[in-house]
Amino acid sequence: MTSIRDFLQQRCDAGAWGIGQIAVSGMKLRHAQDKDSAGLEGFRRPEDARELAKYDDAGNYRPLKSAPNLRRGWQLELGSLDELRRALDFFYPAAVGTWIAHERGELHATALRGTLGRQSGMYRVTQLITDEQAREVIRKTCVDGCLRQRLWEIENVFTDPVEFSLPLPVLCAEACNLLVAACRPMAKQNLPKAEASS
Repeated sequence: MTSIRDFLQQRCDAGAWGIGQIAVSGMKLRHAQDKDSAGLEGFRRPEDARELAKYDDAGNYRPLKSAPNLRRGWQLELGSLDELRRALDFFYPAAVGTWIAHERGELHATALRGTLGRQSGMYRVTQLITDEQAREVIRKTCVDGCLRQRLWEIENVFTDPVEFSLPLPVLCAEACNLLVAACRPMAKQNLPKAEASS
C-alpha cells in the first residue's frame, strides 16, 4: 500500500510533475505559469506555502484554496519529502491523500442531492433547488471558480473511469461548503413568498 511519502518519492524520481497550478521539480515548487526561476521570490519553509496560497496576485484573500487564481512570482525550495507533503497540503489541503485513496478505490463520491439531503437549519432549503438551478450554481462555483475535478453530478456519481484534465488532478468527492452556500439563495426562490422573506 503506497504511503504519501512513497507516492511523492515516486513522483520526484520520475521527474518534473504538477498538481493544480503548481509545477514540482524535485524539492522545488513554483507556479506552473512561471516557466523558469529567474526573478522569482525565494522561499524555503513549508509554512511559506500557507501564506503564498492565502492571497491572489492582486492581494485579494482566497477563501477557496483550489480557486484558479494562485499567486505567481515565487519559488519554494524545500529540504525533504515531509516538507514537500506539508507544503502541498497548505496549497491544496488533502489533495495528495485524496488522489491516493482514489487510486486504491477507497474514495467514495457523494452526489449533490446526497450532500444537500444532509443539510439542516438555514441550509435545509437547499434541498429545494431544481436541477437547472443546480447546474447554474455548479457552473459558476465549480467549473468557473475551482480547479478541483468533480467525481459527482447532481443525482449521481461518476462510475465509469474519469478522464482527468491534469496529470495529478485535485479531486472533488463531494460538494464543498461554498457550493452549498451558493445553492441557498437560488433554492430560496422556490419557497412560497411568505417563507422566502423570513
